[in-house]
Amino acid sequence: METLHETLEKNKKQKEFYNTKKKSIPSKIWSFIREKSLKNIRKELGILQQSYALHRSWMGDLSEKKVLDLGCYSGNNLSRYLAEKSKSYIGIDLSDVAIEKLNKKLADIPTASAVSMDFFSDDFAEKDFDLIYAYGVLHHFKNVDNLIAKLDEKLAPGGQIISYDPLETSRPVWVLRKLYRPFQSDAAWEWPFSRKTLRKFEEGFEVRETRGVLGKSKWYFLVNLLPMSRDSKVRWGKKAHQKDWEKSASSRSHLLTCMQLNMLMQKK
Repeated sequence: METLHETLEKNKKQKEFYNTKKKSIPSKIWSFIREKSLKNIRKELGILQQSYALHRSWMGDLSEKKVLDLGCYSGNNLSRYLAEKSKSYIGIDLSDVAIEKLNKKLADIPTASAVSMDFFSDDFAEKDFDLIYAYGVLHHFKNVDNLIAKLDEKLAPGGQIISYDPLETSRPVWVLRKLYRPFQSDAAWEWPFSRKTLRKFEEGFEVRETRGVLGKSKWYFLVNLLPMSRDSKVRWGKKAHQKDWEKSASSRSHLLTCMQLNMLMQKK
């Protein structure tokens, strides 16, 4: 099990990686595929828009909430929304280069600021957050037990966490990731959620709601190769996505077929 000291040391390397974005050739290829293919699929099928809308609905009225935007880099899709709507907002990320950019974006909001700091460091003393927003962040921590303890420590009573992370619970995705991992530049801090990871979060917090995406709809990229009209392909993809969206909220088995997970958790 990775110790806290090992996590802190590894995060120094992670900071350097995100400041320089130096990647191996396989990592560059995977990044291209992910950004040009997977992200485009999520846009075409409305997955990104629906996920962001869900996150906003989970956030509710932010006017009296103290918000932590965890691992925000230079700002995610909802960073500005969180900063404008909340009582107070703090963005935190390892990359000082990214945080400098985010602070410029937030300069006109007196209740918002961003800091370059390690979430696990004693230097980050802020706590009692009503909401922690973690978009594409929680899977960066190998020691889930330490992560859960730190999140719980930082939350106010009744505080909530909204997260979006990759899953490796379906067999095809698990195989693909295992084949790619030896060549991955950022493998040391990339730990997509397993069944065990999900159980740990369920033990540590009250999981209020889950929505999986790219279950059946992950095969949309293959459907695109078929001799069908563009409208027919998109129609199939959107129908498959809606099935994923609806069934993953109540069916554990369907959730585990998905590639990515939206999750709302609350401090017990």
